[in-house]
Amino acid sequence: MADEQQSYREELMGGEGQVIEAETFRDSVGTMDQTGKRKWVFPRKPSGKYTNYRTLVAILLLVVFFVLPFVKIHGNPLLLINILDRQFFILGQPFYPQDFFILALGAITSIVFIILFTVVFGRIFCGWICPQTIFMEMVFRKIEYAIEGDRNKQMKLDRQEWNAEKIWKRFLKWGIYILISLVITHWMFMYIVGYKEVFRIMQEGPFVNLTNFMVMILFTAAFYFTFAWFREQVCTLVCPYGRLQGVLIDKQTINVYYDFKRGENRAKWRKGEDRKAAGKGDCIDCNQCVVVCPTGIDIRDGQQLECVNCTACIDACDEVMVKVGLPKGLIRYATEDEIEKEVPFKFTSRMKAYTAVLILMVAFLGFLLGNRGSMEAKFIKPAGASYFVRDGKITNTYNYTFLNKSNKDQKVTIKVIEPQHGEISLSESGTILMKKDDMIRGTVNISFPEKEIKLSKQNVKIGVYDESGKLLDSFDTYFEGPFKIQF
Repeated sequence: MADEQQSYREELMGGEGQVIEAETFRDSVGTMDQTGKRKWVFPRKPSGKYTNYRTLVAILLLVVFFVLPFVKIHGNPLLLINILDRQFFILGQPFYPQDFFILALGAITSIVFIILFTVVFGRIFCGWICPQTIFMEMVFRKIEYAIEGDRNKQMKLDRQEWNAEKIWKRFLKWGIYILISLVITHWMFMYIVGYKEVFRIMQEGPFVNLTNFMVMILFTAAFYFTFAWFREQVCTLVCPYGRLQGVLIDKQTINVYYDFKRGENRAKWRKGEDRKAAGKGDCIDCNQCVVVCPTGIDIRDGQQLECVNCTACIDACDEVMVKVGLPKGLIRYATEDEIEKEVPFKFTSRMKAYTAVLILMVAFLGFLLGNRGSMEAKFIKPAGASYFVRDGKITNTYNYTFLNKSNKDQKVTIKVIEPQHGEISLSESGTILMKKDDMIRGTVNISFPEKEIKLSKQNVKIGVYDESGKLLDSFDTYFEGPFKIQF
């Protein structure tokens, strides 16, 4: 698009008017100069329709982030990812290492969804939902505006000497940043070990939990470094999603675009001038779309890696268009084909293919979740154990492991499914009480009449049943008996 935009500008100018510089912006990151030195971005405080929408979305997501660790379903956390203790709860449903393949499929399904979402809507996730953007633009940046003022005041403060004003403003801002980073770290750990464990660690103090305390400090320092200094560099230098968009986005993808056909030839605003008759476009070259950009780019140069689709440039441009009496939408959500060829958005074959794959994966994932079962049972013969014969019966000993995956307590019994006539002898009573999300181990003896065992190793199936007689799970193993010569 950038090449066509460049040629279109030159055609409109006819070699006169504005001088279009070479597109050197594609040779480097927008927040670095030619020597590689960091160019600090001081974006102007945005305002407008999309900014208001993004603020509402950010408030909703922040409320969810801070409330979610305290929400429980059937007594289980709504979301807990405890890798160290191998405890996983998603929507209150427990998952175990045995269910890793389901979690892996869920992760793959999420990736396919992100691909489809990016193919259709571009990098809208970055500007509206990404935690980096939410915290940076809706929390830390707003604190910066409140303490240091808008763009011009921040630039002035940055240039001035370290006098009393600069010292108290910077240290106040940095102190609040550290406090917020500390809060974010504690809440993040609630998603790993649970809020009760975090409160316990806080009450006991750092000397009792030195390792946990050091980890908290390291993560707090990482958050502070990210939001106080690294900032937009996370999106442009670190995040792989920005690189991924270059592969996924095409001319049918909805993105934040500058309508160069309408905007060029750009020229300064003159009151009462007929711009169309003068061969000028609607862009009055006010530069407001640049000064509000949190990544320091000029959206008029075309689609760029640094653009996170935050819509700040849309609001800034619309505000200027209203003031000068020109139609809004010079910068807007659109597809490249919509601007270049005036072709409306359509659901392409590639989008349909991704959608079909996504629907199939979601359906398969739902099937696996629905058939996961509420119980997992295993019966393993102890190493070196053999059979013994008593009162005309052959007996084998098994170590069992039961995992209650349901959200309720269960009383279970053990029965031999195949072959028939098997007898169960438990060290406990006839039933076993299992707490929800509990794993128990024990020993059981299984006996068969001698005449039933015709092989030295015979396949058997053992079932676990609930109080109503419903089969919860079964396990195939083998039963040992005396060696018999078959004629």
